[in-house]
Amino acid sequence: MKLFLTCPKGIEQLLEDELKQLGLTETKQTIAGVQCQGELADAYRICLWSRLANRVLMPLLETEAETAEDLYQAVQQIDWLEHMRSQGTLLIDFTGRTQGINNTHFGALKVKDAIVDQIRDKTGARPSIDKVAPDLRINVRMHRGKLTVALDLSGDSLHRRSYRLKAGEAPMKENLAAAVLIRSGWPEKFKDTGLMLDPMCGSGTLLIEAAMMAADIAPGLQRKRFGFSRWNGHQRQLWDDLIAEAQSRKAKGILDLNIQLFGRDQDSKVLRSARQNAERAGVLEYIDFETCRIEELDRSKLPAGEGVMITNPPYGERLGETQQLMFLYRHLGDKLKEQFAGWTAVIFTSNPDLCKVTGLRAEKQYKLFNGALESRLFVYPISERKEVQVETVVTEEASLSDGAQMFSNRLLKNKKQLSKWVKRENIQCYRLYDADIPEYSVAVDVYGDEVHVQEYVAPKKVDPVKSFARLQDVMNALPVALKIPASKVILKQRLKQQGSKQYEKQSETHRFKEVVEHGCRLLVNLHDYLDTGLFLDHRPIRQRIQQEAAGKDMLNLFCYTGTASVHAAVGGAKSTTSVDMSATYLNWAKRNMDLNGLDNPQHVQVQSDCLKWLRVQRQPAYDLIFMDPPTFSNSKRMQGVLDVQRDHVDLIEGAMRLLREEGVLYFSNNYRRFKIDHESLSDFVIEEITNKTLDPDFKRNSRIHSCYRITHK
Repeated sequence: MKLFLTCPKGIEQLLEDELKQLGLTETKQTIAGVQCQGELADAYRICLWSRLANRVLMPLLETEAETAEDLYQAVQQIDWLEHMRSQGTLLIDFTGRTQGINNTHFGALKVKDAIVDQIRDKTGARPSIDKVAPDLRINVRMHRGKLTVALDLSGDSLHRRSYRLKAGEAPMKENLAAAVLIRSGWPEKFKDTGLMLDPMCGSGTLLIEAAMMAADIAPGLQRKRFGFSRWNGHQRQLWDDLIAEAQSRKAKGILDLNIQLFGRDQDSKVLRSARQNAERAGVLEYIDFETCRIEELDRSKLPAGEGVMITNPPYGERLGETQQLMFLYRHLGDKLKEQFAGWTAVIFTSNPDLCKVTGLRAEKQYKLFNGALESRLFVYPISERKEVQVETVVTEEASLSDGAQMFSNRLLKNKKQLSKWVKRENIQCYRLYDADIPEYSVAVDVYGDEVHVQEYVAPKKVDPVKSFARLQDVMNALPVALKIPASKVILKQRLKQQGSKQYEKQSETHRFKEVVEHGCRLLVNLHDYLDTGLFLDHRPIRQRIQQEAAGKDMLNLFCYTGTASVHAAVGGAKSTTSVDMSATYLNWAKRNMDLNGLDNPQHVQVQSDCLKWLRVQRQPAYDLIFMDPPTFSNSKRMQGVLDVQRDHVDLIEGAMRLLREEGVLYFSNNYRRFKIDHESLSDFVIEEITNKTLDPDFKRNSRIHSCYRITHK
């Protein structure tokens, strides 16, 4: 019989080689597949033993067809009762289009009608569609006037081995993992060393597939059903004989197995899934899973001898992740060179630029496809060995590159200029650097003994590898210049933000740090969000509010973490009302209040859209109002869209309606091209106080915000 096997694009040659190993000699590669000739036993053997194929299709009809009527008549040429029961179930997979058939759903419907009509005319009964577990799966393809109708003998895709019920965030399909292992040379290497490490193993697919190869376990042995299981032409004894042979080979393979596989990942939850997957595959006892971050990887904790490090690291699907991940790849490269001399490293990624920063030179590379993503497999022989450097406070400036030294010098200059002010005002948190040197486009903020670095995303025209090299200069220089451990430097990337994206979570460490500002105790989080919970540029306006708040009712709109409310309350405010849409940040605001012993009914937090809240308030109930709206917001929780330039008149008028006669509204925003509409707001006295609300650490960037003092005439 003629067979057609589908596979992921890029592994056609590997699949053809595999077929020849299974005894099929008449083969021919096509795009994302291989054609071959064989007996039914060969088709069964492929379903059971192929580590690379997706589907095994057995053509029933090949003819010419163009219109929907041509398709219907052609499908009726097949005697469908030879293949299924009259009341059985079926599923149609249809691909292609012609002048008469312009969508796959319509094509599948015509095929179904042809089959159902034929069987109903002959028996009076009719089959039905089952999208989950059909008795018969039929593959139909129309291309350039040619029609092919085939039985899908595999049923569900063969990459599903039945051992993986749970996967990580970006799981690699099992047959792609097998292709990566074959390209890496693992089938030969395990016979020599048997030692493999995946330092970012996720759900364990690479390790499990490696163990199954080494143990000679048929990848389809655990599957309960195939496409032929309820096919009328199924020869059960032939299949049972193949299963018995596979079970015998597995028993011998397990007995002879001599491998040591190690899976490491920083996510303990995904490692639990990996262990469960390995247990279902019957290879758990050969794989050692352990929680471990890349920077904690220690070669001395693995068995002696040379081995294979093979991994599929994150590759950054979302905008802004690439630069962050370059540090991961660089760290991986450094670890390999420092500790794994003599090993072979294999990295599979859909972002080859990331591999450029490992500092490794590939001996081989292959193009593979991860779904639709063009990917690369790099094979690196590790020959260079370096001493492992224990993280300490770095003081040797000689180790810095010229660029890093220049950046370090600027940091020291800025620190010296700010030192008297920092000491006099007892400032714990301040901006030390803000893109002073164009090539080093970062903001550096000091938070006590830690440093928060925000990288401004580089234009697309900038080479990402050069951009990363500059960022690494920054990260190398900071511990040297400030005499702190590298672990105290936290890096974020600031993109062009829209809506509430600036408040989105970056990670989930829940690591809060207490800082003090003008006698107020405040919580910051340097890890989980792009912003830390404390806008440093608003330090002077918070101090002004604190000095003016005694005995007053204060309103804080778009309050974020409520820091201005804390300053008002510490300054003796009679009451504070903090309004924001985010429950997360209102809870943070409450924690800030509690930290200062201000947990009482006079200080309340209101979860609401500020625009909506302002419209329903009528009475002037506040003596002091602070409003710092975002530049733009289209949060799902809002009614409509907020644009500060367009909407500031409505916002100010709404706030002034709530301000008592002798009260003051402080209106601030961070839109750099903001212009207040004096004409529309002519009923009020407006004084721009931006320059008075910039401390020395923000004098270099006078456009960081604009601020106004507004009162009634």
